[in-house]
Formats: sequence, structure tokens, C-alpha cells
Amino acid sequence: MNTTRRRMASAAAVLILTAIILYHAQGHAPVSGQAVYEKTLTIDVFDTLANHQGIQSGWFAKLVLDKFNMRLNIIAPNIAGGGDTMYQTRTAAGELGDLIICNGNSSSLQELVTAGLLLDMSELLKDKDIMQYGLAIRALNDPISDTAVYAVPSEISLNNCLAHSESEEPIYGPYLRYDLYTAIGSPRMETLEDLLPVLKRMQDANPVSESGSPVYGFSLFKDWDGNMMNAAKQPACFYGYEEYGFLLYKVDGSDYQSILDKDSLYQRILKLYFEANRMGLLDPDSSNQKYADAYQKCADGNVLFSCWPWLGKSAYNTEARTEQGLGFMLVPIEDMQIMLKGCLPLGDAAKAIAIGANAEDPERLAAFIDWLYSPEGIYANSAQPVTGTAGPEGLTWEMTDAGPVLTPFGIRALSNENPEVPVDWGGGTWNAGISRLNFTSISLIDKAPNGYPYFYTLWNSYRQRPANALDQAWRKHMQADSSLDYLLTNGSYLTCPGINYQPPGESSEIATLRSQCRSVITEYSWKMIFARDEASFYRLQKEMQSAAESLGYSQVLEEDLRNAMAQNDLRAQAVRLLQ
Repeated sequence: MNTTRRRMASAAAVLILTAIILYHAQGHAPVSGQAVYEKTLTIDVFDTLANHQGIQSGWFAKLVLDKFNMRLNIIAPNIAGGGDTMYQTRTAAGELGDLIICNGNSSSLQELVTAGLLLDMSELLKDKDIMQYGLAIRALNDPISDTAVYAVPSEISLNNCLAHSESEEPIYGPYLRYDLYTAIGSPRMETLEDLLPVLKRMQDANPVSESGSPVYGFSLFKDWDGNMMNAAKQPACFYGYEEYGFLLYKVDGSDYQSILDKDSLYQRILKLYFEANRMGLLDPDSSNQKYADAYQKCADGNVLFSCWPWLGKSAYNTEARTEQGLGFMLVPIEDMQIMLKGCLPLGDAAKAIAIGANAEDPERLAAFIDWLYSPEGIYANSAQPVTGTAGPEGLTWEMTDAGPVLTPFGIRALSNENPEVPVDWGGGTWNAGISRLNFTSISLIDKAPNGYPYFYTLWNSYRQRPANALDQAWRKHMQADSSLDYLLTNGSYLTCPGINYQPPGESSEIATLRSQCRSVITEYSWKMIFARDEASFYRLQKEMQSAAESLGYSQVLEEDLRNAMAQNDLRAQAVRLLQ
């Protein structure tokens, strides 16, 4: 590591460990008064996290238009295709967007600053309420500049790094159609592979959806693939593993696996999907569809399994269905240790927000960013069933003497009923108006000024609501109040300390090798799960290993291992400081 990189890494480590001890007192200042904007602006939002593209519509659009006289035109590489290619093309052209949501790790941020693509927001933000998170903002920007503010990290928390950031549901977990699972006798699942016979029996019991479409165990999608096939990485989180480049590593630092090793968890999960396909459990459209397609299939009852509550449960579990005892719920695999993410006192640098250097009205965009980090902005921008906020106060919830409660409209909206929104709130359906930014500014486990967490599922009024038929059945069988309660009670989890590790910049040589290798790995991963027989599966596996190695895989893996171990060393230091 050269002197500059060593200085950056050292400075970042000091800031991170300082934040573990000296994080802010709880509470938020009220959002600053909004200016009057006479000219209507349509701004381009280059958003690497977005799953929808085009002009934001509905109630969130009206809220932004009323407050800022601004329309959001979202440019989503995940949807448009091209991913990194689109990013590189727009970067080379000198114009990413007016508002930019992308990777803000030091090397990526430095690249954008050097290219002159980002605006220094320091003067625009210095008197705004967002600067209550100044420690996190400085931690992100100090490796680049001691004074400038080029970006603001996401998911900033006022809790320490060992406090979990989840609501009643973990971010990851084995979620099954619980009604069908109980219908076949609630069989035990000791390991991941036990999913397959269980899903097959569930499929046999319910081969077609309410609309008459075929039902599958798994319905995957391709648009989130990166260094590896995303769908093959997600179940690794059931066992306490996270990804770093071409590695899967256990968040307690006890194991590091190359995804190409034949005995790795990644290869094991590819084999799981291969077997699922041979059993007729894998949606044949998986390699050709996007997240939105998979979400719609979950909503229509065409899917039996989901890696996340915010896919299966959020999509399918309407109030009408859960009252009948139908829906997705967490079903434990006995050897699982689900990864729970710790809070991030310094935020998540890998998901940051910035203003483009050529933006027409940077003052207005700075005010918009400030609003996204205000209570009003957080409630509105992060609205989502199960794992999000309730939405705008006055529409979906209201404050009472007993605390916040959902309105009748809010109950319908957050139970996937997709009601029509009142005209004075923008009209259209609720789902059509949800924010498409897919950007979480503040950790939703944190408390708003009213003293309650942003997660509506943690409100007293929500937790004390009468249980529907589905919840009643699950709670009785699992002897737990919620999925998170089950995991904590049974020790079926590993907490990943919320450390914002800043790796040294990646050389152009490593970046080129990585790009070549990841293309081979993702391409062959999809081929393997749809292989015609076991011999073809293993032949493709060997071809993938050989092709990636010939392109410099080992060289990239060596750097990934070094950085992953450094990250876990920093986590270990944080844990010691809090003990």
C-alpha cells in the first residue's frame, strides 16, 4: 500500500473507531424551512440502486413537486441494462446526472471528484439540519478532502455498531408460503438442501396460482448480479456469510471462501438451484427477468420461497390473505445463523448521494438532500410494507396521545391492498407512488423526534394489534412473537458489526481483471443451474474455474482476501471497545 493509501486507510480507521464510542445523542432537529421555487425543474437522478426507471409518479412525486417544484427522472442502470458500462460511459462523457446515488467508497468517490463530476456541497449544507450527522459526512469525505463535502452516506445511525438494524423481520431469511408448509405437515429442515423436498411437496399441493399460472419454488432474476450471481450469494447470508469481491466470508472472521472453490458455499447454492431445476422447482424465466418481474410473480402467488421478507412477504401478504391464514413467513433451517446487520454510526459509504457538478440549481438539490435526512423525508422516502416506514403523516399514519398509529388508509396501503390515493395527495394507486430512489438515508431502527422508531412495525400500536390468522398460527408453532424474536431467542444469528470499512483504491489492472472475471463467473453460474444433467453441471463448473483463472482471478482474489481480513480486524477492534 502506498503512503497516500495508508494515510487514507489509517484516518478512516481512527474515525470509525472514534464513532463507536462518540456517536451522537438521540434526536433530530426539525427540518429547515423550505424556500419558494418558481421554476419547475426536471432533474436526472442517476441511481445505481433503483429498480424502476423514468419519471417518479404518484404521491411521492406530488410531495416533491409541492415542496421543491421538482420532478425526478430516474436513470436506473439495473433496468436500462449495461450496469457498470452505463456508469463508465456517462462518467467518460462528463455527465452522470444532476443528483447521483452510487458507490461512495473512497476510491470510487475519488474517481468522480478527479473527473470533476461532483459538486462540493460544503457551503450548501453547512447550516442545514443534515449536519447533525457531520461525523458520518466527514468520515466519508475526509479521505478525499479535509474541507469539501462531495457525498453523504446512507443508513446513518445514532446507535452503536453492535445494535442490530432490523425490524421485526431480518433483512435475509428463508421465507416460505407458510400456509402450504403447514398443509404438508411442517416438516423439519436440518440443512439448506432440505428445502428442496419440502418445496416439491408444497408445489404438488398447489401446482397453480389463483390466476392459473404455474407455481415454482424459486423465481430468480439477473439484474442485481455483480461480482457473482446475486441469487447464489443471498442464501449464504443464512449462514452468517457476506460477500467481498470474489469472497464469501463469515462476519465473525472465522472463515473465508473463494467462490470458485468446489466446496464453497457459493458452489453449493448453485448446485441447490441446479437440483431445483431438475425437480421443476426453478422458474424457467429466471435468467431473463428483472426484480420487478419476480416481485409481481410473488404477488400473484406463483412463488413458494423468498430470500427476503421485502420480496415474498411484502408482495404476497395482503390483509385479505393473512386473515385467511395465507402468506409468507420465516421457516427456520436448523443449522442457520442468519446475518443481522449492525447499525452504522458512520453510515454506508457504498450507497451515497451527491450533486452533479453541472446541476442547474444545486441549492435546491441540497435542500432536497437535507429533506431526505429529515423526519418528514425519511417517513415518505422509505415507505414500504414490512421492512420500511409507514409513509407521510396525515395520510398513512397520525400521532395520538398513545403514540403513532396507522390510519385506515395506511392499514390498507401497508397490507398490500394498493388503495387509490386521495386526489389531494396525488391520486393514483399507493404502490405507483412509492419512492423509486431505493435509498435509505437514516437507519429505520433509529427514533424520530416523536420518540418512536421509523419502522412502523415497532410501534406499540402495531405490535399490540390483534394478530391475523397467519400470525396466530406462526406464533403458536414457533413460540415467538416475531421472526427477529425467534432468531434472538434461539441464537440462530450472527451480528455483523456496523463498520464502514474504506478499502484502498483498486488499481486499473485489478479493476480490468475483475471486470473480465465477473463476466465469466456470472455467465457460467446461470449456465450451471440450467445444465441438462449433473455431468454438464460439473463440466461447466470446471470451465468457469479455468476461464476465470486464466483471466487473473487469483490476483484479484488475493486483494479481496487482504481487504476482507482488514475489514474484519476493524470489526474485532470495534467489538473489543464495546465490551
